[in-house]
Amino acid sequence: MKATEKVVLITGAARRVGAAIARHLAAEGCQLVLHYRRSRSDAEALAAELRHQYRTECLLIAGDLAAVNFPAQLIAASMAHFGRLDGLVNNASIYQSSSFAQITPEDWQRMEAIHLRAPLFLTQAAAPHLRRSHGAVVNIGDIHGEIPLRSYLPYSVTKAGLLALTRSLAKELGPDIRVNSVSPGVVLWAENQDPPDGDKQALLERNALKRVGNPQDIASAVAYLLFDAQYTTGHNLVVDGGRMLY
Repeated sequence: MKATEKVVLITGAARRVGAAIARHLAAEGCQLVLHYRRSRSDAEALAAELRHQYRTECLLIAGDLAAVNFPAQLIAASMAHFGRLDGLVNNASIYQSSSFAQITPEDWQRMEAIHLRAPLFLTQAAAPHLRRSHGAVVNIGDIHGEIPLRSYLPYSVTKAGLLALTRSLAKELGPDIRVNSVSPGVVLWAENQDPPDGDKQALLERNALKRVGNPQDIASAVAYLLFDAQYTTGHNLVVDGGRMLY
């Protein structure tokens, strides 16, 4: 099947890495479902850009992935519009710091809902459609799912859970559906948390390539796992410039 016939749903697609994934897949000819929560103007601008540049058919859907019924509704709306689904990219994420003593049940529940519950139930709802298309799921993890980051306990633990979910889903859904993950290192500095230049340099010294990555690096990895890696499932592709070597 040509890429122009493939439909991919991306969560958290309006900005940053999600938008880079959307641009890359649009360039390959995919039709896209672009999910966002609050970034309506960014999502609309991205869709207009993709329609103009690549003639991409884009469906925009807003909603909170932490709402219990929303994942199933998101898949249903995608199917009602396109009639098929070939790929699911669970990209939506929350990057939030908190000291151990200040973690609240609400913090934990929100992280768990976005990083674990939503990917699980989105995949569950999408599975019958992905099975028909022999499609694929790509979860966006983080190297801190393997190397915990201090003061980011809920984030690190739920991203670790997402890696376990990836492997479990690969067993559950094979042989018809492949499930993999991508774990980025530093590709963008966190919004509203831009570290001092000295801290940035110290971080880059613990990176074999000595530079920050680019969202396009993650987008390329996602496209590879969606379409090219036909004998790969249950794998976590680390894209970190060699950070985990240190």
